[in-house]
Amino acid sequence: MMERQWRAECAELNAGQITEGVAEERYNLFVPRSRCPGCAQPITALQNIPVVSYVMLGGKCANCKARISPRYPFVEVIAGALAGYAAWRFGATPAGVGAMVFVFAMIALTFIDLDTFYLPDDITLPLLWAGLLFNVTGTFVDLPSAVIGAACGYLALWSVFWLFKLVTGKEGMGYGDFKLLAAIGAWLGWQVLPLVILLSASVGAVIGIGLMILARHGRETPIPFGPYLAIAGVIALFHGAAINRSYLSFL
Repeated sequence: MMERQWRAECAELNAGQITEGVAEERYNLFVPRSRCPGCAQPITALQNIPVVSYVMLGGKCANCKARISPRYPFVEVIAGALAGYAAWRFGATPAGVGAMVFVFAMIALTFIDLDTFYLPDDITLPLLWAGLLFNVTGTFVDLPSAVIGAACGYLALWSVFWLFKLVTGKEGMGYGDFKLLAAIGAWLGWQVLPLVILLSASVGAVIGIGLMILARHGRETPIPFGPYLAIAGVIALFHGAAINRSYLSFL
């Protein structure tokens, strides 16, 4: 979907000239139906049951026997586990529904960023507005905390971006990271932002150093920051207030 959008934007910039691939069939989350990337055979409802279908099919396409990536059941297990935990943690309440929306968005953004190094506006911006709307009635935090959280979340990483660029002449992160932290602030309030930044930076540093040592990644090899923000955001959603209380009482 992102690639098609980029091609359409390129065509628009070229004075309306249609580039190859722009005039294509409708392609979104609903149309066309899911299909095997190997043989293009549509996937039936019985072949699309999370985890169960993967096991029953033996991890292969029913038509061409092409291997199905284990990433599919892996993501399904994570999504199901987090949704179940959200339901248990918040119950059948608006907070429970909102928590599921939040964690599903974090999962999608994590894997998109890992693949493309992009955090699409089609997810981050609606997520930001949804957080503010959920907090109109104080679902997770009061509305002023949500508004300040959105502003401070964006400005915090925006400031780091420009400071790093002024010092090194290079861009250290993308604008999608600013928007993601703004969305987390809109959902959970400004109070959790220091925790989210600390957790994401710590996890990112550990994994980055590990990749440099074990996988021999060079210092110039980019590492997406969005997944670490997403992980920290999910931790803050469920346990941010408790962690902040423990931290403040320790101090």
